[in-house]
Amino acid sequence: MSISSSLNAGVAALSANANRLATISDNIANASTFGYKRVETDFHSMVTSSSGGNYSAGGVRTTNRRLIDQGGSIVSTSNATDLAIRGRGMLPVRRTSEISDTGSSQMLLTTTGSFRTDEQGYLVTESGLVLLGWPAAADGSMPSYPRDTSEGLQPIQMGVNQVSGSPTTRMGLRMNLPATATEAGAPGDSQPLSVEYFDNLGKSENVQIELVPTVPAAGASNEWTMILRDTGSGGAVIGEYTLTFNDSRTAGGTLASVTAVSGGAYDPATGSLVVSVAGGPMEINIGLLGDTDGISQLSDTFAPVSTTKDGSAVGTMTKVEIDENGYVYAFFDSGISQRVYQVPLVDLPNPNGMFSLDQQTYAPSRESGTYFLWDAGDGPTGDMVSFAREESKTDIATELTAMIQTQRAYSTSAKVIQTVDEMLQETTNIKR
Repeated sequence: MSISSSLNAGVAALSANANRLATISDNIANASTFGYKRVETDFHSMVTSSSGGNYSAGGVRTTNRRLIDQGGSIVSTSNATDLAIRGRGMLPVRRTSEISDTGSSQMLLTTTGSFRTDEQGYLVTESGLVLLGWPAAADGSMPSYPRDTSEGLQPIQMGVNQVSGSPTTRMGLRMNLPATATEAGAPGDSQPLSVEYFDNLGKSENVQIELVPTVPAAGASNEWTMILRDTGSGGAVIGEYTLTFNDSRTAGGTLASVTAVSGGAYDPATGSLVVSVAGGPMEINIGLLGDTDGISQLSDTFAPVSTTKDGSAVGTMTKVEIDENGYVYAFFDSGISQRVYQVPLVDLPNPNGMFSLDQQTYAPSRESGTYFLWDAGDGPTGDMVSFAREESKTDIATELTAMIQTQRAYSTSAKVIQTVDEMLQETTNIKR
């Protein structure tokens, strides 16, 4: 019985070491595969006779485990949509063959990928994986999406020939008016200023501002009339306001009061007034009362310090970038950028328990636990690195050393079988 068990143990050892050699071969074959996670083979003894009497060899079994939670080195690339994860977390992807099949398609996970736009604008890899993300609202804000399911995720599609423009809804005026213009005997010359804005169709229009000083018979009035006209409305007056300035020692030159003659009322809490241009309401900030950061009246020089506004002219998309928080931005030749998607990072309690699939992708399983979709950098997850790829986790020196050990173990196991064969032959010879 013991001789037979020795034979079985030797056969089991051959099988176990052959299994280990297979994983070593796979690891070496993928030494240059981006995102590859090495496979480790563990040996487990089998005990069939624990104590007393004749000993029966149980042999050995092996189990294989892919070390998905161990990341490789991150290397830089020249493509803005090459992605790697610095820390914990995985990218959600889907096979390109399932792009349109959103109802039953499976979310897969990977730790790195070289994503580029295909003929339809989807961000895909050469191996046929499309990147998934949550779409942003029209204003670039992110709606609330469920975090324990992949239902809200969509294949990221960029309009490579997309044009975009946004209307101007807010502007800010920072200027200095000459105090000498409101003194008795001043010529009363008005000060013109034109501020460009973009209408709802991306066309360029202007708010024409005329500032007329009030010249008193004696002393100084410290008062101006601001008249606003809209070129989009044929030059019609859209607002008229009386501006009065302080001349005190502590607040000299700042706004003291703003009175609306026509147009929307001035809000002293925000320093803004709302007028109606051809495309709709527009908020114009002229500064808070008593604050120097707005329209002021000092000295003898008219000085438009700065004008700010939102909105942009129509532009064509030129590139796509993804930041460390997973936000996908489209950049346009007009100089603006727009947030269009957010790529979450997926985390599981036991990443090594996932199913391993082709193209360095993985699928959640019962052993991996339930997943959760995090914002990159939040919770246990790391951040997202663009212009980067994750290298293979294979270390050639380690694998070659393991190969030598496996070869020796295999040869020794074969020697055991040979020895048992010789012993059985001797037993057979006894009968002769």
